[in-house]
Amino acid sequence: MTGLKVELLTDMGAYLGLVTPGIPILGAFMFNAIYKFPAYRFVCTNVFTNKNWTDAYRGAGRPEATFAIERLMDELAAEVGVDPMEIRERNWIKHDEFPFSTVAGLEYDSGNYEAATAKAKELFGYDALRAEQKQRREAGDTVQLGIGISTFTEMCGLAPSRVLGALSYGAGGWEHASIRMLPSGKVEVITGSSAHGQGHETAWSQIVADRLGVSFDDIEVLHGDTQISPRGLDTYGSRSLTVGGMAVIAAADKVIEKAKPIAAHLLEANSDDLEFSAGKFNVKGTNSSVGLTDLALAVFAAHNLPDGAEPSLDAEATFDPDNFSFPHGTHLCAVEVDTETGEAKIRNYTCVDDIGKVVNPLIVEGQVHGGLVQGIAQALFEEAVYDDSGTLVTGSFVDYLVPSAADLPNFTTDRTESPSTTNVLGVKGVGEAGTIASTPAVVNAVVDAVRHLGINDIEMPCSPHRIWTALQTASSGADTPRTKTMVDDDVNPSHNAQVSGTDAGDGSAAAQGSNGQGGLA
Repeated sequence: MTGLKVELLTDMGAYLGLVTPGIPILGAFMFNAIYKFPAYRFVCTNVFTNKNWTDAYRGAGRPEATFAIERLMDELAAEVGVDPMEIRERNWIKHDEFPFSTVAGLEYDSGNYEAATAKAKELFGYDALRAEQKQRREAGDTVQLGIGISTFTEMCGLAPSRVLGALSYGAGGWEHASIRMLPSGKVEVITGSSAHGQGHETAWSQIVADRLGVSFDDIEVLHGDTQISPRGLDTYGSRSLTVGGMAVIAAADKVIEKAKPIAAHLLEANSDDLEFSAGKFNVKGTNSSVGLTDLALAVFAAHNLPDGAEPSLDAEATFDPDNFSFPHGTHLCAVEVDTETGEAKIRNYTCVDDIGKVVNPLIVEGQVHGGLVQGIAQALFEEAVYDDSGTLVTGSFVDYLVPSAADLPNFTTDRTESPSTTNVLGVKGVGEAGTIASTPAVVNAVVDAVRHLGINDIEMPCSPHRIWTALQTASSGADTPRTKTMVDDDVNPSHNAQVSGTDAGDGSAAAQGSNGQGGLA
């Protein structure tokens, strides 16, 4: 591939929400995805309509970008007559090319698309499913098999403040944390990154317990109230661990530094002769030591402190990263489509994500599963429908279709690991990965199941009625619009990436489509 031109028309709804115009801007950096485009042009036009206003939804512009490029990769593969996996492999960034500066102006610090894809194909049984697909097509089976691919990356850990400033956003992207060492031996962690189900209390306690060598059960995480935590920029854009967690670590390191001269004084040793390990300061080469929690009590009593020492081990820190983090993954989906009824049923969904180092595997699994369901729902179920007068007719769950567990398969998930170089833990981000990757994987699978019948696109959500209608249109010989796959002639490698036509917004903005209810544009 030699170039990519994006002309994006975005429906803002009747008026701007908090970060509405920032949603397409975030996508502007990610349409090139994992691929090595020499040339890229992005033009965005925002329009007001009489529909519902739009705002942040899980993924923040990256789902739209990923959906567009991953659908195009399938169409390009069909047009040039190669396997859709091969067309991706020909064009993606190789693992030995990192760090890689993209045509959109970002620097991907680490990744290994080959490893994630190889593991996903093995778990999925890619070759066997392709063979079964071929057999079903040759037999004229009424239930056809489709295989969908989504190889994605995203920019998350939404900061740095300098980048947000360049996009005219009204705030920074830093995060704040403080740690209180109580004389009882308990530890209070105050974080500006407020959880609403992501498990910060657990993960932050794990991090502090490991860093300070205190018991996990003796740590309390406080958040969500400005009376408790007056500083912070909150939780969005998969930034909690990569930004908020790093502030917690920095505060913990300051606690250790404050405690060190006091420990040296009590141990009658030189500070340079101390080492900190497993919650204790040890004098090198001796058995002399003092625990951090004992120090907290001694500091509270203040009976024997070095001259000029502050009787407190409490510390706070603010972290502002130099770069985003870039998780990636390969998602594969097998869908069975009943050509007589239009019903699409997911038979197998396998994903291998690379989110760098993992702090808590159970939390990661929960994030992935929730994201997958959200993205699959956009592909197959959820839709905001308006009548001719502009009235929303799917305004309640009586009319708005949300999938249940019975509508979804068991997921096969796994991970590869290429640690991030932008933070001390090597973590990336996982909150939005499932949503970003799953929608194109599912739609690609649905289209792949019926492509040999003359269908190259089905508008989301791919409901039975829409699939059945596409099948009837194709069987009647009517023309079906071809998805545009080739780049315009006016794109050439000398062009620089351009972002224009809209104001910038906050990285917390998430995917919203022109339907105003989270549908992908």
